[in-house]
Amino acid sequence: MTVPQRQNWLQYAIAPRPIALASTINTMGQVNLSPFSFFNLFSSEPPIVIFSPSRRVRDNTIKHTLQNVEEVAEVVINICDFDIVQQVSLSSHEYASGVNEFEKAGFTMEKATMVAPPMVKEAKIKLECEVLEIKALGKKGGAGNLVICEVLCIHVDDNILNAERSMIDPHKIQQVARLGGDWYCLVDEQNLFKINKTPVQPGMGIDALPAYIRENPSFSGNELGKLAAVPAIPSIDHNDSYNMMDESQLINYAKVLLKEQKVQEAWRVLLHSVKNK
Repeated sequence: MTVPQRQNWLQYAIAPRPIALASTINTMGQVNLSPFSFFNLFSSEPPIVIFSPSRRVRDNTIKHTLQNVEEVAEVVINICDFDIVQQVSLSSHEYASGVNEFEKAGFTMEKATMVAPPMVKEAKIKLECEVLEIKALGKKGGAGNLVICEVLCIHVDDNILNAERSMIDPHKIQQVARLGGDWYCLVDEQNLFKINKTPVQPGMGIDALPAYIRENPSFSGNELGKLAAVPAIPSIDHNDSYNMMDESQLINYAKVLLKEQKVQEAWRVLLHSVKNK
């Protein structure tokens, strides 16, 4: 398998990936702006994010972003969302050294408060960072360079906060992520969902489920996972009355309840099922 083929397979397989729109500056004051989907959060204390400008596969050259952070160890990471994704893509084009991608992509430069590179005014989330270390992963085309950054300051648009103004509202931000090839994905109302976790006690685990549930082919792994996330099997509620349902109907009703995230109710149905066996 060639390096481009391997890269393509990996990028399709490891997805979605958040997009860091990195603003950097060199010692001559020239600004660069470029997106990277090899990016994530790695620590909360200290607050560390890492992105990786890889060496170009075709000719083994390095990107202007990497050159800049080697000269000036600061970066602003602007988080990509749907409102700016086409401009973000445009900023990824390979312009000559010294060309300002802010201008090419139609973004507005906004002065940062703690670092030299400018922020993208249109971005709803901006992280001002100090570059702590750059770790080269190889010397051949396709090799990554881990740019390890400590977050010094975070700017969040008031319009994407929740009603209490205490946290970012995932329904409002419309984050965008990279997949393989030219594919992207959008986080919106249609694909947001929650997985409830018990705050103190761990779930019992699928291995602790009763065999008639665990071995029932009607249940998917996700459904078993929901049932097994409770700390213990609930006690049977003898007031429940599902006497008009047969075994198949009880199982199907439990599946409906699980789809609606009504796990305790699903348990009552399933316990009623075994009670009448």
